[in-house]
Amino acid sequence: MKKIFFLGLLSGFLLGCNKDSFNNDNPYLPNYNFSMDVNKNLPTYSGLNFAGNAVKAYPANGPSRGVIVFNTGGEYKAWDGACPNQSLSTCSTLTISGSNANCPCGSENYNLFTGLSAGKQYPLKQYRVEVNGDVIRVYN
Repeated sequence: MKKIFFLGLLSGFLLGCNKDSFNNDNPYLPNYNFSMDVNKNLPTYSGLNFAGNAVKAYPANGPSRGVIVFNTGGEYKAWDGACPNQSLSTCSTLTISGSNANCPCGSENYNLFTGLSAGKQYPLKQYRVEVNGDVIRVYN
């Protein structure tokens, strides 16, 4: 009986860790199907070699407000460059300020480590990240 319980628990854990269960739903921001590579050896992205730095990149087939790539010191995170609690408009483009992203529409500040802003319904829209040497692949 213990073996059956253990196998059931183990299979539930393994099935619960499915990479495809990534939730990226936000009613204000469209879902883009894109993939881009950010090479940290290029001068534009060299700041990503250091913890606490962020850069904005603009994939050809991705979010129109760009993608913010951030080095947390232990991993890389990628966020949509648009304000997550605003409809797309002329003021809904996030700006980077240290380890925060700021939305000029509502004076919202989002933490680039967590993607959260106090009291806001939606966090920053996160994208998947894979690191292969000096190349960071961001995709949805």
